[in-house]
Amino acid sequence: MVGVGVNGYGTIGKRVADAIATQPDMDVVGVAKRSPDAGARSALSKGFSVYAPAERADRFDEAGIPLSGPVESLIDESDVIVDATPGGVGEQNAPQYAARDTPAIFQGAERHDVADASFVARANFDDAIGADRVRVVSCNTTGLARLLAPLDDAWGVERARVTLVRRGGDPAQPDRGPIDDILPDPIEIPSHHGPDVRTVLPDVDVDTMGVTVPATRMHLHAVSVTLDEAAPDLDEATVRDRLAAEPRLFLVPGDLGVESCGGLKEIAKDADRPRGDVWENCVWADSISVSDGEISCFQAIHQEADVVPENVDAVRAVTGLADADRSRRMTNVALGLDDRPVGPARDVREAGAADD
Repeated sequence: MVGVGVNGYGTIGKRVADAIATQPDMDVVGVAKRSPDAGARSALSKGFSVYAPAERADRFDEAGIPLSGPVESLIDESDVIVDATPGGVGEQNAPQYAARDTPAIFQGAERHDVADASFVARANFDDAIGADRVRVVSCNTTGLARLLAPLDDAWGVERARVTLVRRGGDPAQPDRGPIDDILPDPIEIPSHHGPDVRTVLPDVDVDTMGVTVPATRMHLHAVSVTLDEAAPDLDEATVRDRLAAEPRLFLVPGDLGVESCGGLKEIAKDADRPRGDVWENCVWADSISVSDGEISCFQAIHQEADVVPENVDAVRAVTGLADADRSRRMTNVALGLDDRPVGPARDVREAGAADD
């Protein structure tokens, strides 16, 4: 059993902690918070031990929130740390993880060079095996890598061109994003997402453009992929079958009547997904088009959730708990990713590796 500490308990950290707690081979040692806010109270209510910087301990004491120790103790007591702090803070934290010989997993808002390897389980799991520092790439990069990897495996990707329609902010971020506007973001072309994809799929040529809109639910990608060689017999049905075989891609069937990101979130909530989370890429099956060696489609990415299973797999990679296939299978079973269209999570601590 591997003990995992989660430093930062916000949008990503709380989801990662919950996901770790469902795994048959992991335990949550505790979570680190800077403020005695609603998140700290939520962590306690779930049975997680709470740690905080020593200089802020008085604030927690005044709020009646018991601490299990300073952040340094959480690092010492953990076999691996998932750093889910805001972008740039993880890089500042890196030296204290190294000083205590505790492997660390960072998030996509950090620079690529904060880690030994960037990571998407479907693309480059083996690069992270035994690494001291791993960076799980951003939600958009994760989504693109999950889609492009199986296409590249099957037919070879010569080039991908993607327009990312990005949400302005998460639902809990009222200070983010445009209120009544549409922003080229960034104005410079290409955006940084293409180079980030190449940190996990170095042989795939990806050009990206970004647009930010006044929405909070999900990102939307318009994807066009040119194959290495034209495949005259390739058709939409073959592409759908190939993508449907990927557990972290959900092909949204037309008969569901779901034609928006809001609709996807609604079926996730109806299926009792925690927080209405959608861990998979959602590719509209009817959007898949094949013409002259080019595949096009729309996919939706839930920015709060799609990196969560990747963090779980990264823990197994750095600690050597499992190889790529076994890790992804265990994570998928524990979270309920094997259920379609989107099904409830289930606890597999007793079942463990029964599906192995």
